[in-house]
Amino acid sequence: MTGNTFRWGIIGLGRIAHNFAKALDVVPNARLYAVASSNRERANTFAQEYGSEHAYDDYQPLIDNPHVDAIYIATPHRFHYQWARQCLMAGKPVLCEKPLTVNEVQARELVALAEKHQTFLMEALWTRFLPTWQQVFTWLSEQRIGDLRLLSSSFAFNVPRNEEDRLLNNALAGGALLDMGIYNLAMSQFVMQREPSVIVANGMIGETNVDERTSVILDYEGVASQFTCGLNTTLENGFTLYGSKGSILVESMFWAATQAVLCVDGEEPQRVAFPFRATGFEYQIEEVMSCIAKGQLQSDVMSWQQTINTMKTMDEIRQQIGLEYPFLHRT
Repeated sequence: MTGNTFRWGIIGLGRIAHNFAKALDVVPNARLYAVASSNRERANTFAQEYGSEHAYDDYQPLIDNPHVDAIYIATPHRFHYQWARQCLMAGKPVLCEKPLTVNEVQARELVALAEKHQTFLMEALWTRFLPTWQQVFTWLSEQRIGDLRLLSSSFAFNVPRNEEDRLLNNALAGGALLDMGIYNLAMSQFVMQREPSVIVANGMIGETNVDERTSVILDYEGVASQFTCGLNTTLENGFTLYGSKGSILVESMFWAATQAVLCVDGEEPQRVAFPFRATGFEYQIEEVMSCIAKGQLQSDVMSWQQTINTMKTMDEIRQQIGLEYPFLHRT
């Protein structure tokens, strides 16, 4: 850091990187310092749009830049492990887009590297840091809806059919589960604070060998979480928590929640609203910067073990539905 300024680098400049860059504008003492893309023109355009001092057409020079304080990785899923590994070996703190890796083995390897090099590492599951979900967790802690009985959610859109898109590309670890279903799963884990005891999954593998629809039931010893994620139809896309005394509804696009409704039996529904200051990514950015300032290697809200648990469950789901990524057998 220079003075109080925290200098971020971004690797991979697709759509989601724009959300990250915009969020930096509202985070005190944060600035975009360096960006890298495999495409020189894209890197230059992105740097100009967001005021980045450096633009690279290769990721390694950004990693090697001694003035970069932390790196946000937003490449396609397949390459998360490779570039997070390079960053950690260089001692660079990492915030890596979800899923952290493609399987549990890779996730454990990155955690081991972070520990070895005493370097911060966090999966960028921004939903966990949103004020709306923090309120949901508070309501649950206060037992406002009584004993939790059932979680029900969906994350599915009728995605335009473009077989060149990463979502339909098996070689890039595409499919609904890793891109969408991870939110249903990770927020179920956030609510339950433990691993499921039983996992039952069913999926439809499409022509490009990715899951175009996956439906899952997770059993948490009496509390069930049921969800569907998909690329071939649009669903309600909310997340409802049912209890013995009422329910909590996180409305459509629950992963980007700005509102929630508490419905307690016999009472008027209570709606809360927490508009984003920017894109919603600002909350996870602030968490990373706070953790690093405190000398922490991981976040308490999005810990290494929680990431590993999520990857372990997704591995089991993939096995049950027959979703394979052949490149994993070559690494």
